[in-house]
Amino acid sequence: MTAGSLALLYSGGKDSTLAALLLEEFYDVTLVTAHFGVTDDWEHAADAAKRIDHPFERVELDRGVADDAVEQLLEDGFPRNAIQMVHEHALESVADLSFDAIADGTRRDDRVPTVSRAFAQSLEDRHAVDYVAPLSGFGRGAVDRLVDANLEVTVGPSEEIHRADYEGELRALLAEREGQTAVADVFPDHDQTIVTDVRRE
Repeated sequence: MTAGSLALLYSGGKDSTLAALLLEEFYDVTLVTAHFGVTDDWEHAADAAKRIDHPFERVELDRGVADDAVEQLLEDGFPRNAIQMVHEHALESVADLSFDAIADGTRRDDRVPTVSRAFAQSLEDRHAVDYVAPLSGFGRGAVDRLVDANLEVTVGPSEEIHRADYEGELRALLAEREGQTAVADVFPDHDQTIVTDVRRE
């Protein structure tokens, strides 16, 4: 018997996929990609959802939040606050759906996004939903070992790995408004992952 239905914010990357595998023992998990309709990168998340055999949904976010996030990117010159803003909006949006619980793939040592105890409590109180963070006790090394043992992933630079996350859409909006040079100035070089298969016994 499960503890009810759970919506997991899902990018198709290793962290959110590992979170789904950890949660499926306890909840009826639906993988939810929150997006602004800027790119069609959600298709990779839908494919990954099929590989781990969970239902998949898309939730469209308020485009005004994306515009505010781009303004934040330009004001700050770095992505942290903008991505945090979008993540909190995504959690609020998914909390409005008919699920008993919501979750994400944030890790203990993530710099962004993070979910504070105060925000989690407020989210639960205002939406009558449980917030679950299954990777919050795991550091990057532990996550990487679990991923290596259970998932097959493709790794590459953010501009080449197209997955259903906020960064990809914010990059696209910033490039549309200010040009590709602005994207390189604001976003640091780093790798992203997409899950291509799961190793099940």
